Amino acid sequence: MGKFVYGTPSISIEFDDRVLAHLKVVILAKVRRGESFTFSWEYSAAAGSGHSSIWIHPTIPLQFDFFGSKEPRLNRAWVEELARLSNTPAGLRVTPEPTESEAPSHP
Repeated sequence: MGKFVYGTPSISIEFDDRVLAHLKVVILAKVRRGESFTFSWEYSAAAGSGHSSIWIHPTIPLQFDFFGSKEPRLNRAWVEELARLSNTPAGLRVTPEPTESEAPSHP
């Protein structure tokens, strides 16, 4: 399990390294462009269920800590879906990983 660490004082949210790698690509792309957005996640039943949301802003410190030493192979379809969600009023949230063939078609 990797960790997404955000803010000062910081909060730390655990994600599977594969999920975290995909979130990192989307979050850093938006932050590099100076874009702010909402990021939401759900807690497991073991953690008490529920969900949280934060406002991601380019001036607030963030960190991605990975447990494993190997960088996961990225699924383009998933990156595109997460990026699309990050541009909606509801903001970025973790969705199930699609297969590569489920990539959205672009005209």
